[in-house]
Amino acid sequence: MLSGALLRKIQRFHFQTKRLANDLFAGQYESAFRGRGVEFSEVREYQPGDDIRTIDWNVSARFGRPFVKVFHEERELTVMLLLDLSGSNLFGTRNKFKRDLLAEVAGMLAFLAIRTNDKVGAILFSSGVEKYIPPKKGASHVWRLIKEVFTYEPQDLTTNLDSVLTYLNRVAKRHAIVFLISDCMDTGFEKSLRLTARKHDLIVIRVSDPAEEELPDVGLVTLRDPETGQAALINTGSKRLREGWRSYQKEQAAYLSDLLKRVGVDLVELSTDGPVVEPLTRLFDARRRRL
Repeated sequence: MLSGALLRKIQRFHFQTKRLANDLFAGQYESAFRGRGVEFSEVREYQPGDDIRTIDWNVSARFGRPFVKVFHEERELTVMLLLDLSGSNLFGTRNKFKRDLLAEVAGMLAFLAIRTNDKVGAILFSSGVEKYIPPKKGASHVWRLIKEVFTYEPQDLTTNLDSVLTYLNRVAKRHAIVFLISDCMDTGFEKSLRLTARKHDLIVIRVSDPAEEELPDVGLVTLRDPETGQAALINTGSKRLREGWRSYQKEQAAYLSDLLKRVGVDLVELSTDGPVVEPLTRLFDARRRRL
């Protein structure tokens, strides 16, 4: 049973993400992710400016004046959220933990999906798939999804992106809009990433914290790996160590960026001390311009 404080936190978060989705992204999501076809809707009288190629000649001949066929987009899409609950996301030195940031983005995307009558589902993962939430519509479904993100305790704390992508490719039989939300602290998922990008519309949202990019000079400290539990005493006063850490982080970021470019996958970078709305807006605008 949820504690009163946690329930109030989830309710407050639920309200805030719903408001942001409605107020700030109105129309942008829908124009960025289009349906996969059109279907006939109705016939109506011709109006100046209508495309003459849509004239229904049989109906026009019957009534003695021009009528046109009206089509509408097959809008219903399936959105899948792949949510990384591994130990490295229980970290944050600024405004929030990375897992809080992950929940915020997931909530916004879920509300945007149901707002346009799309289905939304989620896969919670760590070293493997922890929980599968099948795609559905409706606000109550989004409430359940958000609650799971906040309360689910993973069985393992390590990360395996290959396992969740492989699982997605097996359970999602039809084309889906897929958001992989993770700090992407993993390797060896290139093959499954390519297969996912070929089958689905994949977007990677990488969450990070500024302290991960550069070690502060604070002398001797004991650091513990949140995924393996291993601890080590390191001297952050070592310039060589700090430069090596900075170089490693840049290499990892470049590796991910280059990989996603090669397979044609969009990358959104989010930080615990940065905005959420603006990067998502840029994503939606860029995708709309490409359509």
